[in-house]
Amino acid sequence: MTFLDVTIELLIACGYTLGIFGITLVFSIPLGLIFSFLSRSKIKVVRIIMRVLIWIIRGTPLMLQIIVVFYVPGLVFSMPMRNRMLAVSIAFVINYAAYFCEIFRGGIESISVGQYEACQVLGLTKAQTFFKVILPQVIKRIVPPMSNEIITLVKDTSLANIIGIGEIILTAKEIVSVHAIIWPLFYTAVFYLIMCGILTIVFRKIEKKLDYYKG
Repeated sequence: MTFLDVTIELLIACGYTLGIFGITLVFSIPLGLIFSFLSRSKIKVVRIIMRVLIWIIRGTPLMLQIIVVFYVPGLVFSMPMRNRMLAVSIAFVINYAAYFCEIFRGGIESISVGQYEACQVLGLTKAQTFFKVILPQVIKRIVPPMSNEIITLVKDTSLANIIGIGEIILTAKEIVSVHAIIWPLFYTAVFYLIMCGILTIVFRKIEKKLDYYKG
C-alpha cells in the first residue's frame, strides 16, 4: 500500500474524527452551561444531584462511558443501541459537558459580588447583568482552559474505536493488520498535530481579540 493510498484512507477516516469533534462541541458547550447553572442552584437537592453526577462523569474514564452508553441499554433494558456514532456522540457530549460545566462555574464564581450589586443598583435585570456584564468577563477568563479541553477532545476522539467507529486510529490499525506495515500507525500523529495546531492558532487569535478587556 503506497503512501498516497494510506493518506487517502486516513483522510476519509478524518471525517469520523471531525464529526465526533463537531457534534461534541456543538452540544456539550451549551449543556455544560446548563449544568453549571444547575450545580449552583439555590435548590439544595438539585445542586447535590448535579455535583454528584459531575463527580461520577469526571471520575470515570471516557472509554468506560462509551462502553456503558453502547452496551447497557441492550443489557439492562433490552433496547440495544444500534447506532454506534450516536452512542459515541452521547458519551462524548455528556463527558465534555461535565468538564465545561466546571470551567463555566469557575469563571462565573470568579466575578466579584460587587459587580452584581452595582448592576442591581443601576436597575439591570438578572438577564442583562449576566449577558452584558458578567458573560463577557467570563468568556475572557475561560478561553485558556476551554482551549485545553477542546484540544484534548481532538485526541480523545481516538477512543471511539473501542466500539468500532472507523476514526483515524482504527483505520490505521486495520491497514497495519491487513498489509503488515507499521508506519501508518505512527503517521496518524501528523493528522492530530495538524488539527491541534490549527486549533492552537485559532485560540491564540481569540485571546488576542479579547485583550481589549484587561479586567
